[in-house]
Amino acid sequence: MDARLNFFAGPTAGKAVKHMMSLGRTLKDSPLPAATQELVALRVSQINGCAVCIDMHTKEADAAGESSVRLSLVAAWREAMVFSEAERAALELAEEGTRVADAAGGVGDEVWANAAKHYDEDQLGALVILISMMNMANRLNVITRQPAGDYQPGQFH
Repeated sequence: MDARLNFFAGPTAGKAVKHMMSLGRTLKDSPLPAATQELVALRVSQINGCAVCIDMHTKEADAAGESSVRLSLVAAWREAMVFSEAERAALELAEEGTRVADAAGGVGDEVWANAAKHYDEDQLGALVILISMMNMANRLNVITRQPAGDYQPGQFH
């Protein structure tokens, strides 16, 4: 399958994607735990059906030492006992933040309060930006049918 668009070929899209990548590097350097970042990125991508991002974040998490069991259970995190309470709160926020059109009121107060119990304001800011950025990246990739499978860990760093 060929992609509909090469984001790096055009000056406008290329510049915008480079800024997105810079944002991603800023988040990597944030105090939000790296494992949480990869789990959230993976879950958002699963919900949105973004094969490129699922490929990327599964491989990045694996390269960082994440277990295959935890990666396999991200899609069913509510029933899986392998995630910390903080990770579960982040995954729940990620789901509600991704499914805003499905959740009549957006992110619920209880979900927000639960996340705020586990993360300080800087970490929450990074988490919200990560969720938002992943939703944008997923949409860009799904709309343009970016093919998945050949990502190499660290490829965009």
